[in-house]
Amino acid sequence: MEKQICGKVIHVNEEGYLTDLNEWTPEIAEELAKEYDITLSPRHWEVLKYLQSEHKNNVPLSIRKIGKSNVVDIKEFYALFPQGPLKISSKIAGIPKPASCL
Repeated sequence: MEKQICGKVIHVNEEGYLTDLNEWTPEIAEELAKEYDITLSPRHWEVLKYLQSEHKNNVPLSIRKIGKSNVVDIKEFYALFPQGPLKISSKIAGIPKPASCL
């Protein structure tokens, strides 16, 4: 499926996750975050960069793993991405939905 964001056509799956990380840009992340009423702060960017790094290294993601990452604790992770931290942060980061998400 295709979706237009910031004047660019990106490819997404049926749940709206990018299917090609190479299409991701910070501007696209900002627009995706707006869909969840999130304004990205430096803390959000730290988490997004961590998620992308772990994805590129084929590391399976879970809320527990992120809480132990020393990047963000679980309480702050929920505060940053309140409507479903791992699902939403993964979508904004341009990576596939983690297997640990229902």
